[in-house]
Amino acid sequence: MVPGMKVQLLIPPDVRTVRFARPVALLAAVVALISPVASAGSLDACIAGLRKTALSRGISTSTFDAAMKGVEPDPDVIKSFEYQPEFRTPIWDYVAGLVDDERVADGREQMVRWDSVLGEAERAYGVDRHVIVAVWGVESNFGRIQGTRELVRSLTTLVCANKRESFFRGELMATLSILQSGDIAAESLTGSWAGAFGQTQFMPTTYQRLAVDFDGDGKRDVVNSVADALGSTANYLERAGWVTGQPWGYEVRIPENYAGPSGRRTRQSLAQWTALGVRRLEPVQAGGKPQPADSTQAALLLPAGPKGPAFLVFRNFDAIYGYNAAESYALSIAHLSDRLQGAPGFSTPWPTDDPGLSRAERREVQQRLLDRGYDIGAVDGMIGAKSRSAISDFQSSQGLTVDGRAGLRVLNALRTTPVQAKRAPATAQ
Repeated sequence: MVPGMKVQLLIPPDVRTVRFARPVALLAAVVALISPVASAGSLDACIAGLRKTALSRGISTSTFDAAMKGVEPDPDVIKSFEYQPEFRTPIWDYVAGLVDDERVADGREQMVRWDSVLGEAERAYGVDRHVIVAVWGVESNFGRIQGTRELVRSLTTLVCANKRESFFRGELMATLSILQSGDIAAESLTGSWAGAFGQTQFMPTTYQRLAVDFDGDGKRDVVNSVADALGSTANYLERAGWVTGQPWGYEVRIPENYAGPSGRRTRQSLAQWTALGVRRLEPVQAGGKPQPADSTQAALLLPAGPKGPAFLVFRNFDAIYGYNAAESYALSIAHLSDRLQGAPGFSTPWPTDDPGLSRAERREVQQRLLDRGYDIGAVDGMIGAKSRSAISDFQSSQGLTVDGRAGLRVLNALRTTPVQAKRAPATAQ
């Protein structure tokens, strides 16, 4: 996780997304330029160049040589870097997959278990514990899904596939520094294909800047220490501009046929929004959120247009947004933090007749497809290429719109359509 632009590789919300501190246009160019996995000779030359860079930055020869011993390119990392323009995640799917009853229940259990640590984090950094836990839940499902790819191998693959991509080179050098420090053992330094790791998915350079030793054992271990991960997340949010005691925002009602200003960057006082007919919806949260002063600057978000839920958001929403630069992500974290405090779902429904599914419902979709003979891989609630291919085939067989999307309409069709003879496995595109 780094502040800046985010590239979502158009995959289900439960699959890791990746943040880059680079403009989208540049990243698109990098995607176009990235070459096939390096040959043995070019890889050796690339690693030799990396060795020179590492030594110039204070990485010891023993650290570098141990980290690079036996490293080979990972073709799957290159595949993960590819773009899939045919698939988009509607906002109602994105939020439904990240904020569901299962995650709320798990989060509340974790809050009880780690109450003292969260209390210390609140006192040290002033960040609401519910937001800290919401980040933890979304980023790694409370430490259960941290990624299994070796960071050194993944980052070396990306650098050597395109030597001009300095971002990954910097992350690789930071990874080597982490190994040299001894804070995290090499076998624990695994994560996503692009280098995000730990219980709250820090990128290596972000770890270097903002990770803290919150359990006092002398190491900053965001992989194995929940305390370090939660404290580091609170430190990140505080440094991102968190305002203690202020809500992230709340749901509002806008006038019918509203055509006024909106967008995260369009800010004006609450008094001005009130003058435009924007009204706070109640109940916003069990126990009630504080009402900021009329002079407080806020922005109006309409993530699904004027017919869907609307929100006035404050500075703390921007702090969450800095963790992963996507409004859908920040809204999901904010909404989960409210749900952890007992708030209900949004008052205004999403403008769709085919709502998104919870993770339990997505697993049901996958199981029912599996029962019909489709090769969808693991039943894990993550709707990837194989699941989308199977859904598309099933939709076609039922005369439904073919879009590969796991929505309520597909689930209901799977529930009501008798299981016929086993089908040949679906082939992922």
